[in-house]
Amino acid sequence: MSCAFCRWLLLTTVAVAIAPESALAQPKPKPFGILDNSFLVEEAFNQEKGVFQNIFSWTRNTTGEWESTFTQEWPVPTIRHQLSYTIPVAGGDGGSAAIGDVLINYRYQILSEGRGRLAFAPRLTAILPTGPDADGSSRPGLQVNLPFSKQVGDVYVHWSAGLTWLEGAGSGSNGPTNLSSPQIAASLIWNARPLFNLMIEGVAEFDEIPDSALGTSRRKAVTVSPGFRSGWNIGETQIVAGAALRSPSLRMGARWRS
Repeated sequence: MSCAFCRWLLLTTVAVAIAPESALAQPKPKPFGILDNSFLVEEAFNQEKGVFQNIFSWTRNTTGEWESTFTQEWPVPTIRHQLSYTIPVAGGDGGSAAIGDVLINYRYQILSEGRGRLAFAPRLTAILPTGPDADGSSRPGLQVNLPFSKQVGDVYVHWSAGLTWLEGAGSGSNGPTNLSSPQIAASLIWNARPLFNLMIEGVAEFDEIPDSALGTSRRKAVTVSPGFRSGWNIGETQIVAGAALRSPSLRMGARWRS
C-alpha cells in the first residue's frame, strides 16, 4: 500500500511540474478563499506582513484518548521568513492531560506561487523535550519538511517530504540510540466554493523504533484522511473550521487570521 502511495505522489508531482501553463489555466478557476491549514499535509505558504495566524486542532480516537495542538504563526517581518510554535496537549483513557514536546518552527518562503511556478517553503523545527518522560520518549530533536503547493484549476495540490530526528530517544541492543523517521505526504483540495473546500490527504510514515534484538527497526504506516473546511471573513479576520476522518479517530480544527 505504501508503494502505491509513493507512486501516486511521484506521478502527481511530475504532472504538476511539467503541465503547460495553458493547460493549468483552463477553464478559469474559482478563487480560493482559503489557502492553508490542512490537517495532515503542510502547505507551502507563509503569513503575509502584518498578519498572524492561530491554529487549533483536536483529535479523539475510539478508545477515548485525545490530543490537541495550538500553533501560532508570525511573519518576521515579511512573508519571506516565518516563526511559529506548536504546543501539544494529550489526555483521556483514564489519564490526566499533559503537555507534550513543544515545537519551535522556522519556515523560509523560497518560492511564491506564480505563473508556471510552484510555491516552496522549507521548514526547520527544533523539538524541545518538555513532555512527560516516563518511558524515555521525550527527547530533543530536529525536524525538516519540504512542502510544495500548486493550484491546478479548481484543485490545489500539496505534497511534501520530511524527516524527524530524535537524540537518544530509545534503548536498542547497544543502549540509547538516535532515531530518524522519514515521511512523505500529499493532498488534493477541491474548491467547491471560494470559502468551502473538500479535502483528501494522505501520509506515509516510516518510523524508526528501538528494537532489543536489532537495535532499531522500521515501522511503516499509511493514512488516508477525507475531510472538509469552511471559512468566514469578518472584517480583516478570517475564521476557518473543519473536520476530517483519520481511522480510527476524528480530527477537528479551527484557525483565525488577523
